[in-house]
Amino acid sequence: MRLLGIPTVTDRFIQQAIAQVLTPIFDPTFSDNSCGFRPNRRGHDAVRKAKGYIREGYRWAVAIDLEKFFDKVNHDKLIGILAKRIKDKRVIQLSRRYLQAGIMINGVIHEATEGTPQGGPLSPLLSNIILDLLDKELESRGHKFVRYADECNIYAKSRKAGKRIMKSITSFIEPRLKLKVNKGKYAVDRPWKRKFLGFSFTVHKEPKVRISNESVKRLKTKIRELTSRSKPLSMEERIEKLNQYLTGWCGYFALADTLS
Repeated sequence: MRLLGIPTVTDRFIQQAIAQVLTPIFDPTFSDNSCGFRPNRRGHDAVRKAKGYIREGYRWAVAIDLEKFFDKVNHDKLIGILAKRIKDKRVIQLSRRYLQAGIMINGVIHEATEGTPQGGPLSPLLSNIILDLLDKELESRGHKFVRYADECNIYAKSRKAGKRIMKSITSFIEPRLKLKVNKGKYAVDRPWKRKFLGFSFTVHKEPKVRISNESVKRLKTKIRELTSRSKPLSMEERIEKLNQYLTGWCGYFALADTLS
């Protein structure tokens, strides 16, 4: 579970104002392979890019997992990047204060010395700013990759190449970005054996997007929960909640070409 730093209405308003000023400055310079929390981009774009790489013959996926990314972002590193592009010291000071605002647990304030507090409108942009360094490094090396927030897949033509990429990019992430790769969760595997943003792919040379097994299991679990007799809901409420959930689920997974 990730701890949320929910800002007050005033702080949310100010954070949104900062984000609206910083986005036109930073977003145009972000990688085309970054699809998360950006204007006119979403998870479907990332899945389509991944499908394209597999079609081109890059049939091994290097799945990078950053250990507690949102809790471990180095403040000095992030503020340093902001200071190179933003000359108004008030914006820099405000950004640092929001990073250090911390969270409240059972009425006790816990100050933050690292990480970007989730729950505010500024956090996604700050996360993309720090991870853009990773994107630029991958581009300079000529890798085929796609990133959505802290979920990044790099595509290679062989398992050996994938392992070499994993080793070299880990050597970049940990000392340069001050982040840690979760070695228990990263993998070099076939894309059709992995899930990416709730989707997976078929093994064909002309791959198709399919719904991952884990997503189908979560769907069935949620339906059982909403239709359980032990849930004290009227039939009308039950149907309404079920329709709301299924409408959202079908809207997201409509991208799939096949169920399996």
